[in-house]
Amino acid sequence: MKKVIVISFLVALIAGLAIFFAGNAGENYSTDPANAESYLRVHIRANSNSAEDQEVKYKVRDEVVTYLTPIVAECATKEEAIKKIGENLDGAARVADETLKKYGYTYGARASIRREEFPTRVYKDATLAAGVYDALILELGTGKGDNWWCVVYPPLCFGGGNCKIEYKSKIAEIVKKFFG
Repeated sequence: MKKVIVISFLVALIAGLAIFFAGNAGENYSTDPANAESYLRVHIRANSNSAEDQEVKYKVRDEVVTYLTPIVAECATKEEAIKKIGENLDGAARVADETLKKYGYTYGARASIRREEFPTRVYKDATLAAGVYDALILELGTGKGDNWWCVVYPPLCFGGGNCKIEYKSKIAEIVKKFFG
């Protein structure tokens, strides 16, 4: 009897998932390549994947986001944000360098704005399709480690100095709804 209940539950779950994903395809999701033209992203690359380099990457992120927030806060367009950040690239690199030195790191940082390929990324209520985006690139040391990214314009991460990305599991949501 337990096997029948478990199998019935799994069949219902799979059917529910198929219906859910078919019904929600495209919701808050842009697959339009022109969508990339609306965004300016930020990409901070750690020196390496060591725990220390990954930890300092987040400290640099916090300081650089705090530095750039008032600079981009009044920008009305992506082009304006690119211009303002471009005028402050040296300042962003300086803030990163100072943060690295504060925590005992001897490698420096380089900042640039360029077009780069990004994978699909979900930010709370928005999903950015994979594609080529304009981005502020901040490389720490070799820049070969895991990275952090978000969106400068429109400001998904530049409101209060922190970017809180919320990961959701559709399966967990469905199971939670199913069991109340």
